[in-house]
Amino acid sequence: MQRYKTIIGPKLHSREFKNQQQEMVLAASILNRFTQFGMPESYRVA
Repeated sequence: MQRYKTIIGPKLHSREFKNQQQEMVLAASILNRFTQFGMPESYRVA
């Protein structure tokens, strides 16, 4: 939640519950994409 509030904002912008749900889905996908960009390529070392 700290990362969400820092990047997206401390509150939802939509008024209707259905729109708030969609806003959360979009925000979560944005945060997941940001996380993927920052992750290093990992591989097994034998």
